Amino acid sequence: MLIIPAIDLKDGNCVRLKQGRMEDDTIFSTDPVEMALDWQNQGARFLHIVDLNGAFAGEPINREIIKKIVTTLDIPCQLGGGIRDLETVKAYLDLGLARVILGTVAVENPDLVRQAAQAFPGQICVGIDARKGMVATRGWADETQVKALELAQKFENCGVAAIIYTDILRDGMQTGVNLEETKTLAEAISIPVIASGGIATINDIKALMPLESSGVNAAITGRALYEGSLKLEIAQKIADGGAE
Repeated sequence: MLIIPAIDLKDGNCVRLKQGRMEDDTIFSTDPVEMALDWQNQGARFLHIVDLNGAFAGEPINREIIKKIVTTLDIPCQLGGGIRDLETVKAYLDLGLARVILGTVAVENPDLVRQAAQAFPGQICVGIDARKGMVATRGWADETQVKALELAQKFENCGVAAIIYTDILRDGMQTGVNLEETKTLAEAISIPVIASGGIATINDIKALMPLESSGVNAAITGRALYEGSLKLEIAQKIADGGAE
């Protein structure tokens, strides 16, 4: 299982939010490129980037910082936030991103996700962010009546590389992953699932590991790494099956 550090960009800074609230942010670095390099140096094999401003604006906002991160690092990066059309998908992949994440558009225009997955095989992920099982969009600001599980099933057999499943109520709260819903989702689809939201300690990594057999092959974590309750090198070693 891959442990993926998160770089969340807001107003040019590296921040973490609580439950997706833009007004409840903590700045962890004013130099996201340096922060990204630090995760690479600590052994990260993949990096997760979110353009928070872009998610709310519906268009790329932190593009230049993202470009600098991608061109500076040697490890692959994936990006979500404000990507709502094929032109933006292509533009970001042309920057050197390994994968882009489509969230809001997966709800509002699922056909576009299928088109993107066919046009860019293995490079399109779907981000499903849910509160109590229901999907939220546009930077988690808008609640929908779409069930997370039903949305995920819409993208079976169309070439989507992964589903990134986030329990919004746990995101940034360090209360542990929603194991039950993550497992249910993973077992209902054949697409690999990346767990997100709530990881706090090594015990959360250990609790996630049995879900690998259900199709959960990676986990994204942010606040726990930044605040030191989780050490990336140790977490990855455990996830690789090594002893603590």
